[in-house]
Amino acid sequence: MATSSTNLCFPSLPPLTTSKFKIGLCQLSVSSDKNQNIIHARNSMKVAVDQGARLVVLPEMWNCPCSSDYFAKFAEDFSHEDSSPSFKMLSEVASCYRITIVGGSMPEWCSGRLHNTCCVFGPDGKLKAKHRKIHLFDIDIPGKFSFKESDSFAAGEELTIVNTEVGRIGIGICHDMRFPELAMLYKEKGAHLICYPGAFNMSTGELLWELVQRGRAIDNQLFVATCSPSRDSAASYTIWGHSTVVGPFGEIIATSGPEETVVVAEIDYSEIQLRRESLPLEKQKRSDIYRFVDMRDQS
Repeated sequence: MATSSTNLCFPSLPPLTTSKFKIGLCQLSVSSDKNQNIIHARNSMKVAVDQGARLVVLPEMWNCPCSSDYFAKFAEDFSHEDSSPSFKMLSEVASCYRITIVGGSMPEWCSGRLHNTCCVFGPDGKLKAKHRKIHLFDIDIPGKFSFKESDSFAAGEELTIVNTEVGRIGIGICHDMRFPELAMLYKEKGAHLICYPGAFNMSTGELLWELVQRGRAIDNQLFVATCSPSRDSAASYTIWGHSTVVGPFGEIIATSGPEETVVVAEIDYSEIQLRRESLPLEKQKRSDIYRFVDMRDQS
Protein backbone atom coordinates (compact mmCIF):
# COMPACT_ATOMS: atom_id res chain seq x y z
CA MET A 1 0.00 0.00 0.00
CA ALA A 2 1.96 3.01 -1.26
CA THR A 3 1.62 6.49 0.17
CA SER A 4 3.23 9.82 -0.52
CA SER A 5 4.52 12.04 2.25
CA THR A 6 2.04 14.40 3.84
CA ASN A 7 4.60 17.15 4.42
CA LEU A 8 4.75 20.27 2.27
CA CYS A 9 7.85 19.49 0.20
CA PHE A 10 6.56 18.85 -3.31
CA PRO A 11 8.04 19.42 -6.75
CA SER A 12 6.34 21.83 -9.08
CA LEU A 13 3.30 20.44 -10.84
CA PRO A 14 3.54 19.78 -14.55
CA PRO A 15 1.09 21.84 -16.60
CA LEU A 16 -2.45 20.49 -16.47
CA THR A 17 -3.67 19.10 -19.78
CA THR A 18 -6.74 21.25 -19.23
CA SER A 19 -7.61 23.84 -16.62
CA LYS A 20 -11.21 22.64 -16.59
CA PHE A 21 -12.64 19.52 -15.00
CA LYS A 22 -15.73 18.41 -13.13
CA ILE A 23 -15.86 17.81 -9.38
CA GLY A 24 -18.51 15.66 -7.71
CA LEU A 25 -19.67 16.10 -4.11
CA CYS A 26 -21.55 13.09 -2.73
CA GLN A 27 -23.81 14.36 0.06
CA LEU A 28 -24.71 11.02 1.60
CA SER A 29 -27.24 9.83 4.11
CA VAL A 30 -25.41 7.86 6.79
CA SER A 31 -26.93 4.99 8.77
CA SER A 32 -25.82 2.73 11.61
CA ASP A 33 -25.24 -0.06 9.06
CA LYS A 34 -21.60 0.28 8.01
CA ASN A 35 -21.80 -2.15 5.09
CA GLN A 36 -24.80 -0.29 3.72
CA ASN A 37 -22.93 3.01 4.02
CA ILE A 38 -20.05 1.56 1.99
CA ILE A 39 -22.35 0.29 -0.74
CA HIS A 40 -24.21 3.60 -0.76
CA ALA A 41 -21.01 5.62 -1.12
CA ARG A 42 -19.82 3.42 -4.00
CA ASN A 43 -23.11 3.89 -5.85
CA SER A 44 -23.12 7.66 -5.29
CA MET A 45 -19.60 7.99 -6.65
CA LYS A 46 -20.69 6.17 -9.79
CA VAL A 47 -23.48 8.74 -10.20
CA ALA A 48 -20.86 11.51 -10.03
CA VAL A 49 -18.61 9.72 -12.52
CA ASP A 50 -21.51 9.18 -14.91
CA GLN A 51 -21.97 12.97 -14.90
CA GLY A 52 -18.32 13.49 -15.84
CA ALA A 53 -16.62 14.03 -12.46
CA ARG A 54 -12.85 13.45 -12.44
CA LEU A 55 -12.53 14.37 -8.76
CA VAL A 56 -15.04 13.01 -6.25
CA VAL A 57 -15.33 14.19 -2.64
CA LEU A 58 -17.11 12.33 0.17
CA PRO A 59 -18.39 13.79 3.47
CA GLU A 60 -16.88 13.78 6.91
CA MET A 61 -17.82 10.50 8.66
CA TRP A 62 -19.50 9.01 5.60
CA ASN A 63 -19.20 5.40 6.84
CA CYS A 64 -20.16 6.13 10.45
CA PRO A 65 -22.88 8.12 12.25
CA CYS A 66 -21.50 11.36 13.67
CA SER A 67 -21.78 10.21 17.27
CA SER A 68 -19.27 9.21 19.92
CA ASP A 69 -21.28 6.02 20.38
CA TYR A 70 -20.07 4.76 16.98
CA PHE A 71 -16.58 6.14 16.35
CA ALA A 72 -14.53 3.39 18.01
CA LYS A 73 -16.85 0.63 16.85
CA PHE A 74 -16.68 1.71 13.19
CA ALA A 75 -12.97 2.60 13.16
CA GLU A 76 -10.55 0.80 10.82
CA ASP A 77 -6.80 0.25 10.74
CA PHE A 78 -5.91 1.47 7.25
CA SER A 79 -2.54 -0.30 7.31
CA HIS A 80 -4.39 -3.63 6.92
CA GLU A 81 -6.46 -3.26 3.78
CA ASP A 82 -8.12 -6.67 4.08
CA SER A 83 -9.64 -5.65 7.42
CA SER A 84 -10.48 -2.13 6.25
CA PRO A 85 -13.50 -2.43 3.95
CA SER A 86 -14.07 1.33 3.65
CA PHE A 87 -10.45 1.99 2.64
CA LYS A 88 -10.49 -0.93 0.22
CA MET A 89 -13.68 0.27 -1.47
CA LEU A 90 -12.27 3.77 -2.05
CA SER A 91 -9.13 2.32 -3.61
CA GLU A 92 -11.15 0.04 -5.88
CA VAL A 93 -13.49 2.82 -7.06
CA ALA A 94 -10.62 5.21 -7.79
CA SER A 95 -8.88 2.53 -9.86
CA CYS A 96 -12.04 1.29 -11.58
CA TYR A 97 -13.17 4.73 -12.79
CA ARG A 98 -9.67 6.28 -13.08
CA ILE A 99 -10.61 9.20 -10.84
CA THR A 100 -9.13 11.06 -7.90
CA ILE A 101 -11.04 10.60 -4.64
CA VAL A 102 -10.91 12.81 -1.57
CA GLY A 103 -12.39 10.18 0.68
CA GLY A 104 -14.26 12.34 3.15
CA SER A 105 -13.29 11.17 6.61
CA MET A 106 -13.49 7.96 8.58
CA PRO A 107 -12.55 6.96 12.13
CA GLU A 108 -9.07 5.43 12.01
CA TRP A 109 -7.25 3.29 14.57
CA CYS A 110 -3.50 3.86 14.62
CA SER A 111 -1.15 2.78 17.43
CA GLY A 112 -4.02 2.54 19.86
CA ARG A 113 -5.30 6.05 19.11
CA LEU A 114 -8.42 7.11 17.27
CA HIS A 115 -8.17 9.75 14.51
CA ASN A 116 -10.65 11.51 12.24
CA THR A 117 -8.91 10.80 8.92
CA CYS A 118 -9.27 11.70 5.24
CA CYS A 119 -7.62 9.46 2.62
CA VAL A 120 -6.85 10.70 -0.90
CA PHE A 121 -6.59 8.15 -3.72
CA GLY A 122 -5.26 8.57 -7.25
CA PRO A 123 -6.63 7.04 -10.47
CA ASP A 124 -4.32 4.06 -9.98
CA GLY A 125 -6.14 3.24 -6.73
CA LYS A 126 -3.09 4.01 -4.58
CA LEU A 127 -3.21 6.13 -1.47
CA LYS A 128 -1.66 9.52 -2.24
CA ALA A 129 -2.07 11.24 1.13
CA LYS A 130 -3.73 10.91 4.51
CA HIS A 131 -4.94 13.88 6.54
CA ARG A 132 -5.77 13.54 10.22
CA LYS A 133 -8.03 16.31 11.48
CA ILE A 134 -5.84 18.94 13.12
CA HIS A 135 -8.41 21.11 14.90
CA LEU A 136 -10.87 19.14 17.03
CA PHE A 137 -14.36 20.53 17.47
CA ASP A 138 -15.17 21.22 21.12
CA ILE A 139 -18.21 23.44 21.66
CA ASP A 140 -20.67 24.19 24.44
CA ILE A 141 -23.55 26.59 23.79
CA PRO A 142 -25.63 26.50 27.01
CA GLY A 143 -29.16 25.34 26.38
CA LYS A 144 -28.51 24.69 22.68
CA PHE A 145 -25.64 22.40 21.74
CA SER A 146 -22.67 20.62 23.27
CA PHE A 147 -20.10 18.38 21.58
CA LYS A 148 -16.51 17.51 22.50
CA GLU A 149 -14.65 15.79 19.70
CA SER A 150 -11.43 15.68 21.75
CA ASP A 151 -13.07 13.12 24.05
CA SER A 152 -13.01 10.65 21.14
CA PHE A 153 -10.16 11.61 18.80
CA ALA A 154 -6.49 12.52 18.95
CA ALA A 155 -5.58 15.57 16.89
CA GLY A 156 -3.48 15.24 13.74
CA GLU A 157 -0.07 16.89 13.59
CA GLU A 158 0.53 17.32 9.84
CA LEU A 159 -0.68 19.65 7.12
CA THR A 160 -1.70 17.87 3.94
CA ILE A 161 -1.27 19.15 0.40
CA VAL A 162 -1.14 16.63 -2.41
CA ASN A 163 -0.30 16.70 -6.10
CA THR A 164 -3.02 15.03 -8.12
CA GLU A 165 -4.06 14.63 -11.75
CA VAL A 166 -6.57 17.43 -11.12
CA GLY A 167 -4.22 19.94 -9.54
CA ARG A 168 -2.62 20.54 -6.18
CA ILE A 169 -5.15 20.03 -3.41
CA GLY A 170 -5.02 21.05 0.24
CA ILE A 171 -7.03 18.96 2.69
CA GLY A 172 -8.86 20.00 5.85
CA ILE A 173 -11.65 18.34 7.79
CA CYS A 174 -14.65 20.33 9.06
CA HIS A 175 -13.38 22.48 11.98
CA ASP A 176 -10.03 22.85 10.17
CA MET A 177 -11.92 25.27 7.91
CA ARG A 178 -12.39 27.72 10.79
CA PHE A 179 -8.66 28.45 10.91
CA PRO A 180 -7.56 30.77 8.09
CA GLU A 181 -3.89 30.12 8.77
CA LEU A 182 -4.20 26.58 7.37
CA ALA A 183 -5.72 27.86 4.12
CA MET A 184 -3.04 30.55 3.90
CA LEU A 185 -0.34 27.90 4.13
CA TYR A 186 -1.98 25.85 1.41
CA LYS A 187 -2.18 28.90 -0.83
CA GLU A 188 1.49 29.71 -0.20
CA LYS A 189 2.40 26.13 -1.15
CA GLY A 190 0.58 26.39 -4.49
CA ALA A 191 -2.82 24.80 -3.86
CA HIS A 192 -5.40 25.27 -6.58
CA LEU A 193 -8.20 23.84 -4.46
CA ILE A 194 -8.88 23.16 -0.79
CA CYS A 195 -11.29 20.33 0.02
CA TYR A 196 -13.03 20.31 3.38
CA PRO A 197 -15.18 17.27 4.11
CA GLY A 198 -17.33 18.54 6.97
CA ALA A 199 -20.38 18.01 9.16
CA PHE A 200 -21.37 21.37 10.61
CA ASN A 201 -24.34 21.19 12.99
CA MET A 202 -27.51 23.24 12.67
CA SER A 203 -26.28 26.14 14.83
CA THR A 204 -22.83 26.60 13.30
CA GLY A 205 -24.04 25.59 9.85
CA GLU A 206 -26.66 28.28 9.45
CA LEU A 207 -24.33 30.99 10.74
CA LEU A 208 -20.94 29.96 9.43
CA TRP A 209 -20.85 27.17 6.82
CA GLU A 210 -21.15 29.26 3.67
CA LEU A 211 -19.57 32.37 5.18
CA VAL A 212 -16.35 30.61 6.25
CA GLN A 213 -15.75 28.68 3.04
CA ARG A 214 -16.33 31.79 0.94
CA GLY A 215 -13.88 33.60 3.20
CA ARG A 216 -11.20 30.94 2.74
CA ALA A 217 -11.69 31.09 -1.04
CA ILE A 218 -11.74 34.85 -1.49
CA ASP A 219 -8.87 35.60 0.91
CA ASN A 220 -6.60 33.14 -0.88
CA GLN A 221 -8.06 33.50 -4.38
CA LEU A 222 -8.47 29.78 -4.98
CA PHE A 223 -11.25 27.19 -5.13
CA VAL A 224 -12.86 25.64 -2.05
CA ALA A 225 -15.08 22.54 -2.01
CA THR A 226 -17.02 21.24 0.98
CA CYS A 227 -18.91 17.97 1.29
CA SER A 228 -21.29 17.16 4.12
CA PRO A 229 -23.50 14.24 5.04
CA SER A 230 -27.18 14.90 4.42
CA ARG A 231 -29.46 15.94 7.26
CA ASP A 232 -31.18 13.42 9.51
CA SER A 233 -33.48 15.38 11.80
CA ALA A 234 -33.88 12.35 14.07
CA ALA A 235 -30.15 11.97 14.73
CA SER A 236 -28.51 13.02 17.98
CA TYR A 237 -26.19 15.26 15.94
CA THR A 238 -28.25 17.05 13.29
CA ILE A 239 -26.17 18.09 10.29
CA TRP A 240 -26.58 21.26 8.22
CA GLY A 241 -25.75 19.76 4.79
CA HIS A 242 -25.34 22.22 1.89
CA SER A 243 -22.26 20.79 0.13
CA THR A 244 -20.74 23.59 -1.92
CA VAL A 245 -18.15 24.60 -4.53
CA VAL A 246 -16.79 28.15 -4.21
CA GLY A 247 -14.70 30.05 -6.75
CA PRO A 248 -11.65 32.29 -6.19
CA PHE A 249 -13.76 35.47 -6.02
CA GLY A 250 -15.97 33.98 -3.31
CA GLU A 251 -18.71 33.13 -5.78
CA ILE A 252 -20.94 30.10 -5.21
CA ILE A 253 -20.47 27.84 -8.23
CA ALA A 254 -22.76 25.07 -7.01
CA THR A 255 -24.47 24.09 -3.77
CA SER A 256 -27.13 21.80 -2.38
CA GLY A 257 -29.83 21.85 0.24
CA PRO A 258 -29.81 19.52 3.26
CA GLU A 259 -31.11 16.47 1.40
CA GLU A 260 -29.12 13.55 0.02
CA THR A 261 -27.78 14.43 -3.41
CA VAL A 262 -24.79 14.44 -5.75
CA VAL A 263 -23.52 17.87 -6.77
CA VAL A 264 -21.42 18.03 -9.95
CA ALA A 265 -19.83 21.29 -11.04
CA GLU A 266 -17.11 22.49 -13.38
CA ILE A 267 -13.93 24.01 -11.99
CA ASP A 268 -11.72 26.16 -14.21
CA TYR A 269 -8.30 26.83 -12.68
CA SER A 270 -7.60 29.61 -15.17
CA GLU A 271 -9.96 31.70 -13.03
CA ILE A 272 -7.35 31.70 -10.25
CA GLN A 273 -4.78 33.59 -12.30
CA LEU A 274 -7.39 35.95 -13.73
CA ARG A 275 -8.58 36.90 -10.26
CA ARG A 276 -5.06 37.32 -8.93
CA GLU A 277 -4.11 39.53 -11.86
CA SER A 278 -7.23 41.71 -11.60
CA LEU A 279 -6.87 42.05 -7.82
CA PRO A 280 -3.16 41.49 -7.02
CA LEU A 281 -3.37 40.93 -3.26
CA GLU A 282 0.15 39.51 -3.09
CA LYS A 283 1.63 42.76 -4.41
CA GLN A 284 -0.57 44.82 -2.10
CA LYS A 285 0.44 43.05 1.13
CA ARG A 286 2.43 45.16 3.59
CA SER A 287 5.26 42.84 4.58
CA ASP A 288 6.96 45.84 6.16
CA ILE A 289 4.14 45.89 8.72
CA TYR A 290 3.17 42.22 9.10
CA ARG A 291 4.41 38.84 7.94
CA PHE A 292 3.06 35.28 7.85
CA VAL A 293 5.52 32.73 9.23
CA ASP A 294 5.36 28.95 8.73
CA MET A 295 6.89 27.71 11.98
CA ARG A 296 7.83 24.38 10.42
CA ASP A 297 10.14 26.23 8.05
CA GLN A 298 11.97 27.68 11.05
CA SER A 299 12.96 24.33 12.58
